[in-house]
Amino acid sequence: MYGRRQMIRLMSGGAVSLVFSAKAAKVWAETLQRGAGRRHVVMLDPGHGGQDPGAIGVSGTREKFIALDTARAAARRLEATGRYRVLMTRDDDQYIPLTDRVEMAQKAGADLFMSVHADANHNHHIHGASVYTLSEKASDEEAAELAARENRSDRVAGVDLSHHEPIVSEILYDLARRQTNNMSQRFAQALVAELGREIPLLDNTHRSAGFVVLKAPDIPSALVELGCLSNASEERQLRDGRYQQKLAESLARSVNDYFAKV
Repeated sequence: MYGRRQMIRLMSGGAVSLVFSAKAAKVWAETLQRGAGRRHVVMLDPGHGGQDPGAIGVSGTREKFIALDTARAAARRLEATGRYRVLMTRDDDQYIPLTDRVEMAQKAGADLFMSVHADANHNHHIHGASVYTLSEKASDEEAAELAARENRSDRVAGVDLSHHEPIVSEILYDLARRQTNNMSQRFAQALVAELGREIPLLDNTHRSAGFVVLKAPDIPSALVELGCLSNASEERQLRDGRYQQKLAESLARSVNDYFAKV
């Protein structure tokens, strides 16, 4: 256990102020320096797949195909920049459990996770894209359960917490989660801005919910709903290859914007 004289204020400002040990600060600083100079790893997650079609449009369009085609197009654009190593949770029509998608991103050491979907609504007049990040309430509850299940030895920010004393592990976990939430918000803002340049958006475009695929405590994540398949006009657009290319370009620009500011 650390005494008060060993505790330092590492981060302050706004509504957040964290106080923790010099040892924890040193480990966290070393963590932030990991991977300097390498290409950023971006994990794209086309929603649904296989026996899970996702939303089905008014004329039968299946969300799983729209998500996959658009994610593939975005991956090509990102790879072409030479700045990213782009991975996909699925690159064909197969079902991947949600928790496995998160684990794939963590095992790959992903710096960013983007889940790609298309929505449906009982009101067929509603149309437009939307962006989700994990809600704070769900994040706190689920992160605590995850930590207990994995005994605080998860790969939080790439650090094997089992090698550190319990108090250091607790602090690093909490700091990683808070930092991840902040970075996810930044990414969502970039998505909203770039998508809004090209396509219609839902009102209150940036929303939050307890999506399983957004629950990695160490990877900034956002989920994009490209539009509403329940709207006949937007369903036609989402099936159109040229429109998918436009969406993919917006997604790629948002990733560029995000990494330009971190």
